[in-house]
Amino acid sequence: MANKSKKWSNIYLIFVFILMYAPIFYLIFYSFNKGDFMADFSGFSWRHYIDMFADTRLMQILVNTFIVALLSALIATLVGLFGALGIYNTKQQNTKNVLLSLNNILMVSPDVIIGASFLIFFTMVGLKLGFGSVVLAHIAFSIPIVVLMVLPKLNEMNPALVDAARDLGANNYQVLSRVILPYAWPGILSGFFMAITYSLDDFAVTFFVTGNGFSTLSVEIYSRARQGIDLSVNALSALMFLLSLILVIIYYFISNYSSKGSKKKRGARMVVHQ
Repeated sequence: MANKSKKWSNIYLIFVFILMYAPIFYLIFYSFNKGDFMADFSGFSWRHYIDMFADTRLMQILVNTFIVALLSALIATLVGLFGALGIYNTKQQNTKNVLLSLNNILMVSPDVIIGASFLIFFTMVGLKLGFGSVVLAHIAFSIPIVVLMVLPKLNEMNPALVDAARDLGANNYQVLSRVILPYAWPGILSGFFMAITYSLDDFAVTFFVTGNGFSTLSVEIYSRARQGIDLSVNALSALMFLLSLILVIIYYFISNYSSKGSKKKRGARMVVHQ
């Protein structure tokens, strides 16, 4: 019975992966098409990749997108880390629940509502729509993601570690840098990479706050798709998929290295105590 259940679970898992990745590989496959359409593969060619890199506007938008993603992820990770620390250090459970609920509002709200809200707010304060408004919007919706990544790691941490550090004479900075941050590092790293992913992927919020003269890949691809399918967009999709895969691999190796390092440190401490 258990083997049969495992077999159906594996079949379901394979089906889900095929459903998720088949459209992506379909786009990538036709990015190498010699022709101009996805209806018929007429031969292998790098033509659409050459056209993509020759499109200076598209390359500038690609650079803008990554600058926005990295900058917003860095700031959101810093703010989200201290937000998670603030929630973690809140003693009253009711207050903590209220703060968590406020943090989760942007996570559960529709992107269209969030984008429209940011547009109204930026218009009211007189902020010109463009690079600055996009970065601020991406920071805002990335902070809750970072908080949700970091907070579970803080909750897993034994409070006795902080008490022991203070008993040994550590000040607040030393407790933060030598006890809390090393323990929460996997969560911080996860929040950073999730913030980058959400920023690269976002369309609805960005569409409202871009303004004239500035665009990101998601908005640009949407604009081009309305005019007809261009296989240079397929080439761009293949490039973005490859970059995302590289980010995942980097995250995997860094997180593994961090976990191995923390295990070695705990083992060394146990040897010292013995």
